Amino acid sequence: MFWESVKLNFDEIINKYASDILNDLDFKKQTKYMQHKNVSVYSHVLNVARYSLKMVNKFNINIDTKSLIRGCLLHDYFLYDWHENDPSHRLHGFTHASRALKNANKVFDLNDIEKNMIYTHMFPLNLRLPKYKESIILCISDKICAIKEIIR
Repeated sequence: MFWESVKLNFDEIINKYASDILNDLDFKKQTKYMQHKNVSVYSHVLNVARYSLKMVNKFNINIDTKSLIRGCLLHDYFLYDWHENDPSHRLHGFTHASRALKNANKVFDLNDIEKNMIYTHMFPLNLRLPKYKESIILCISDKICAIKEIIR
């Protein structure tokens, strides 16, 4: 099938630029945390990375591919189940981007594009403006994937 071959190619690109992230133990733990309905955080961030690559390919956008992939994979690296009844999760929508950036910065060497992607991906809920094309692509892809995951 065409989509399967495209998905495979996207997965190869993702692995090429982010094998260190994909092999990180905390990143792998995200398979246990649900993001939207029955979609894990792990699956969600991979969906967002694939969809971002699809968008870039479709519209022939010149971007930093490595930064796009790494920012997409780490944008929800908050490392907890936000559905749990915990006071620290109450404002998850407003706080998780900062937590994800803090966590990712501890483990990975992030460039300015990746940092901005993670920190601003909740725009316009958070009033932090994306500064790079990659950040805008993440914002759009994240919302589209979230809607698809919720209504599926």
